[in-house]
Amino acid sequence: MKQMQIYAFDMNCVGHINHGMWTHPRDTSLHYTDLDYWTEFARTAERGKLDGIFLADIVGVYDVYRGSPAPVIETGAQIPVNDPLMPISAMAYVTKHLGFGVTVNTTYEPPFLLARRMSTLDHLTKGRIGWNVVTGYLDSAARSMGFDALPEHDARYDAAEEYLEILYKLWEGSWDDDAAVRDKTRGIFADASKVRAVSHLGKYYRMEGIHLAEPSPQRTPLLFQAGASARGQDFAARHAECVFIATPTPQAARPTVDVLRGKASAMGRGADALCVLSLITVVAGRTQKEAEDKLEDYRRHASVEASLAHYSASIGIDLSRYGLDDPIDRVSTNANQSALSAITRQAPKPMTLREITDQMVLGSRMKPIVGSPEHIADRLQGWIEDGDIDGFNLARTVAPESLADFIDLVVPVLQERGLFKADYAEGPLRQKLFGGNGRLPSSHPAAQFRR
Repeated sequence: MKQMQIYAFDMNCVGHINHGMWTHPRDTSLHYTDLDYWTEFARTAERGKLDGIFLADIVGVYDVYRGSPAPVIETGAQIPVNDPLMPISAMAYVTKHLGFGVTVNTTYEPPFLLARRMSTLDHLTKGRIGWNVVTGYLDSAARSMGFDALPEHDARYDAAEEYLEILYKLWEGSWDDDAAVRDKTRGIFADASKVRAVSHLGKYYRMEGIHLAEPSPQRTPLLFQAGASARGQDFAARHAECVFIATPTPQAARPTVDVLRGKASAMGRGADALCVLSLITVVAGRTQKEAEDKLEDYRRHASVEASLAHYSASIGIDLSRYGLDDPIDRVSTNANQSALSAITRQAPKPMTLREITDQMVLGSRMKPIVGSPEHIADRLQGWIEDGDIDGFNLARTVAPESLADFIDLVVPVLQERGLFKADYAEGPLRQKLFGGNGRLPSSHPAAQFRR
C-alpha cells in the first residue's frame, strides 16, 4: 500500500469550503488577518507531518445567486478574502519541511511578474513552494479586472498554455545554474555570459526579458492544477504534478483518475507523473459517538444559503430560480464546467435542489467523513485503494480544532498502518514527493527550455 499525501486545505478568509463554521464559539478563523493565526496553523500542520498547506484563492465575488453578492457578503463566504501569498514567508520561517501550495490566476497576473514572485518564494522557503495554476471562472472577477466579460472556457486554457511557456523559459532557461558566482575579490556577482533574455511572441502574450531572480532551489515551483473538464484534464496531464479532484465517492473518482493518468502516459510523462488528491472533510472523535455528537454541534452553525451562493457562482446558474424538486438544467455555461457536469451530465439523472441541499451537511456540497480514528483511517484507505488516488486535501470545519483533531487522532492510526509517513524526507518539496533532485524531470514540457 502506498503512503498517502495529505494537505491542509484553506483560504485567506473567514469562510472557505464548509460555510458558516466561523460562527462556532470555538472557531478562531475571525483572526485570519493576524499573522500569528497563520504561523500557528503552519506549526500544527508540520507537527502532524502533513505534506503541506494549500491556499485557495478567488479574485471575484459570488454574485450569481439571487443576482446579488449580498448572500456571500452577509455570510462571509470567501469574502472578504486576502492575498494568499502574503502569509507564506512567515509560515515558512516557523517550519522546516512543510510545503506550501498557492493559487494564482493566469488570466489576470502578468507572467513576467509572477515568475519573480514565485522564484522569490522558492528562495525564501528553501524550495517548498508550489503553484496552483487556475484560469478563473467568475464574471465578477473579469469585470473587476477591466474585462468586458470572462474569456471563453477553452480560450482561457489556450492562453494559459502560452503563459506557462513564458514561465518555463524564464524559470528554466534565463539563468544557468552556475551563473551567480558571488566573487567578492573580483567584484563580479554573476557571469553575464550565463544569463540571457528570453522572448515570446504568441497569440495572447508577447515579452522579451531576463528573469529577475537567480535560479531558486526548484527553479519551477511544484505545479498543482484542478481542472476537471476535458480541456482542463488535457492541461493537467501536460503540465501538472499534483491534481485536485472533488468527487463524492472513490468509485466516482476512479474514471477521472484513469483518464488523467492515461493522458499523462500518452504524452510521454508516465502514469505515475501525477499525484491525484481528493477533497475531503473529516469530523474525528475518540469514539464514533463522540464524532457524531461533534457533527451535530457543528451542523447548528452550517450555512446552506452560503453554500448555495458559492455553488451557483461555480456552475454559473442561479439556483434560487429552482424549486426544491426541480432538476437542474443540462445547460452549458462559461463557469466551472466540471462542477456543473457533476450534478447534470455525470449524475445518473440531473440532481434536484433538494438533493443538492441534502448533501450540504456542513455548509459544503460534500458530505464529511465522521467517526473514530480507526473508522476514518478505513475510509481513507478505501479511497486510496478504490479510487487509485494518492492523497487528500483536508478542508477545515472549526479552526483550528478540526486540524488538531485529525493530527492527534487520525494521523497516528495512519502511521501505524504504514499509510502515512513517520517523518519528512529531506530536500525541496518536489524531491520530498517524487524523489530526484528537486527539479522537473526531463519528461516534463518545461525541460525543453533548459540550456
